[in-house]
Amino acid sequence: MIENLGNGSATVHAIQLSIAPVFLLAGIGAFLNVIAGRLARVVDRARLLETLHSDVGDVEQRRYVTELHTLEQRMTLAGRAIYLGTASGLAVCLLVIALFVGELVSLKMGNVIAVLFVIAIALLAGAMVTFLSETRIALKSLHVREDLLKADPLGLIDETP
Repeated sequence: MIENLGNGSATVHAIQLSIAPVFLLAGIGAFLNVIAGRLARVVDRARLLETLHSDVGDVEQRRYVTELHTLEQRMTLAGRAIYLGTASGLAVCLLVIALFVGELVSLKMGNVIAVLFVIAIALLAGAMVTFLSETRIALKSLHVREDLLKADPLGLIDETP
């Protein structure tokens, strides 16, 4: 069963089989980095609004509370996307281990490898859908207040017909 351990060509072949999923793992890592960056920005904004909340009037306070609710939704979704993406990365790691060990010790691991691949891709798809939801909420909440759009202290807006 372990007769291939001393065989250099079997080891090389096992490493070759394991390379493709490692590229997937690198992509998952980059994806997680993007989500973590967005989460950090959302958390920073929420902390700022929490400190400003008590120092403003009622109208601004209502705006801050509304934005804080939106930020809370975004933090939840970003956290969920990170969880799913990390679980996907873990499934890819297990896939690489299964590929390498299966090839090295001549185990028939085809079904295990297929299941791990499907799990990894399903988790990654879940992470991407969750990330898509977070970005949708972010884009929906992006708007410039109407009173700021109407203000033109420098006379930059040409309102002639």
